[in-house]
Amino acid sequence: MQLLALFDLDDTLIDRRHALDATLTRFASRHGLTANERDALLVRLDERARPADFSVIRELHGLSAPAQELWQEYLTDMATLSVCPGDVLDGLDDLKKHGWLIGIATNGSADIQRAKLEATGIAHRVHAVCVSAELGLRKPDPRLFATAAELCGATPHDGGWMVGDDPVKDIGGGRSAGLATLWIGTPDRWPGQLPAPDRSAPNALSAIHLLLEHTA
Repeated sequence: MQLLALFDLDDTLIDRRHALDATLTRFASRHGLTANERDALLVRLDERARPADFSVIRELHGLSAPAQELWQEYLTDMATLSVCPGDVLDGLDDLKKHGWLIGIATNGSADIQRAKLEATGIAHRVHAVCVSAELGLRKPDPRLFATAAELCGATPHDGGWMVGDDPVKDIGGGRSAGLATLWIGTPDRWPGQLPAPDRSAPNALSAIHLLLEHTA
């Protein structure tokens, strides 16, 4: 049996929303933005953030700093304020000890995703990282999952799991790539019109425990 686990990053291994809230509070304070302007930034960047967003933000709010400097501020704060719980990091170590190949399959800009992985300590606990911006593909494209598996030294159609919080991008995409799926969420929140995941767990640590049952 191939022991492969691909993990989503944001809102699976780390709480992106918490880090985003704190980052934009810092950003607003640093640049003298109002509470309403800060909330508008949250709406703009809620799904994802790219360097080009900060050219728009700079113009909208009349900021003097160059857009690239604003992006670097955002990147640094998001990395600093992103946290992966210690028990989840320990769980990733346990998976490796039990022979699992572990990969990250994430959408987003490469610089910010890799900065978060380094800052949280996740980067040193996985075999491979696959970021959408580096491939020119985004989940749920099955090719992203296949690439992540291959970078780990595995193939998705030989078994393995995709673990994530998004029903379409993570679970639908993982299934289309030939992976078993483990959804981070409670069954009552699953969209009823979509095929159910193979398993579900309320958080990443519980998901890791379910995976470890396969090698107990």
